[in-house]
Amino acid sequence: MRTVAVIPARLASVRLPGKPLALLAGRPMIAHVVERVRRARGLARVIVATDAERIASVAAQAGAEAVLTSPECASGTDRVAEVARGIDADLVLNIQGDEPLLPTDAVEALRESLEEARARGVELATLARPLDPEEADLPQVVKVVRAEDGTALYFSRSLVPYPRQPGALEPLAHLGLYGYTREALLRLSALPPTALERAERLEQLRALGHGMRMAVTVGPWRTQAVDTPEDLARARALLENASAVGA
Repeated sequence: MRTVAVIPARLASVRLPGKPLALLAGRPMIAHVVERVRRARGLARVIVATDAERIASVAAQAGAEAVLTSPECASGTDRVAEVARGIDADLVLNIQGDEPLLPTDAVEALRESLEEARARGVELATLARPLDPEEADLPQVVKVVRAEDGTALYFSRSLVPYPRQPGALEPLAHLGLYGYTREALLRLSALPPTALERAERLEQLRALGHGMRMAVTVGPWRTQAVDTPEDLARARALLENASAVGA
């Protein structure tokens, strides 16, 4: 099984322009992501998909391949799909370029989950973790509900399910990492947005809205996505603290 990890990274972030090149512990953010993904076992290639030569250069220096994609790509999924059209791969992992603290074992877990899912006819996979109580009302922490077979029923920025009977079901926080069979990724990128996707502003709802199944594996992984200057400050502090203790 040939698995390729693709890291979409664009320069023109709305809330944090130039985000992939922001320095953390003296290195650009995208270099931290590449390093963590390259440590993962079972990957044939690690590719950064970007719209900027500067990001491509940093990615190459960090040890990844770099592919310049169209500036017209509407989303990270579209950027990953553009790369997937031109490579030899059975499975494709979409690893966000703004996750400088991404645990390498989460990448490995995603690959293993996708391989297992594919064996039972499920073409997409993602990860989740237990939701912290203080995250219940935070719209930036996306929640996910699973069916009995472990596939996603729904994603929401609101708390789901409603805790009518507290303790009956552990709520889950979604981690924005995705795995696809190559064929499913290309099919997904060609589908139109759905009403639910537009309402929640969650791209993963496009797959569910069009009847695609997505396996959800639950584990202890913690990430620190960087979307705002405040997120960047937190990530810097965490990385600098890890460097200070030799982690």
